[in-house]
Amino acid sequence: MDFELSPTAAELKERLLDFMDQHVYPAEPVYEEQMASSGDPHFHPPVMEELKEEARRRGLWNLFLPHATEWGGGLSNLDYAPLAEITGRSTHLAPEALNCNAPDTGNMEILAMFGTDEQKTRWLRPLLEGEIRSAFAMTEPLVASSDATNIECRIDSDGDDYVINGRKWWTSNAGRHNCEVMILMGKTDFDAAPHRQQSMVIVPFDTPGVTKLRDLMVFGYNDREGHLEVLFEDVRVPKSNLLGEEGGGFAIAQARLGPGRIHHCMRSIGTAERAFELMCKRAHERTTFGKPLAEQGVVREWVADSRIEIDRRGC
Repeated sequence: MDFELSPTAAELKERLLDFMDQHVYPAEPVYEEQMASSGDPHFHPPVMEELKEEARRRGLWNLFLPHATEWGGGLSNLDYAPLAEITGRSTHLAPEALNCNAPDTGNMEILAMFGTDEQKTRWLRPLLEGEIRSAFAMTEPLVASSDATNIECRIDSDGDDYVINGRKWWTSNAGRHNCEVMILMGKTDFDAAPHRQQSMVIVPFDTPGVTKLRDLMVFGYNDREGHLEVLFEDVRVPKSNLLGEEGGGFAIAQARLGPGRIHHCMRSIGTAERAFELMCKRAHERTTFGKPLAEQGVVREWVADSRIEIDRRGC
């Protein structure tokens, strides 16, 4: 199989590498200082807006979306994957700087594919412009909701509205102060075939009945995005907020997850590559028992094992 980059992707890769060297890596300590001085784990640091402006100026914006003319950069998954790997080297800064951060990318993809013209104008365009953020509400605390057929959140019909009742958690991005909307997955028909019970609806965060209950820690850390537990009590939204058709939520989720998994995996490889480089640097700089760590047998084995692990998972 030929994995050679297209001329377009190769040129974008060089531009992105220069952007990382000239702007992203130098911005990392600035980001850390601004976040620490704010005292707010979900603070939006000014340096992020500076990076977004520079990325747009360089034509490194919305590269994840394959629609060449109207929406995105026109790249295939094959061409976008190595760019995602590069952004993973500074995972807190680079993806958002390019407006290529999850879960907004997945939300924008399904709005582009399944949204009405009204939904695209109201929500997709400000997301594409990086003016707002969005969340995805699928996972629930009482069921194994990685299997969406288990979801219990109710989306009941009431005239021209849907009424939503349920509880979601790990609602990524919900902690951000500029996160204005979420796409929620629930069940509109509990009696339909298992994969036709689910639907997706757009729910603005300021809708009455939506309550942000708490932040959820990840390995003891509170991410800037926030992964919140959210309660929905008689939340009423118009039926025009439905994405696609009733019963189409499972299929929409699969359309969303396909490219998203590639994006996540490639960013993770980029993170691993940078960690590997830092490990090698430390092994050469640290000295024990009269010689650098890099010259000691067990350390050399650890480094070799790490290189093999990354290569094996990247293939």
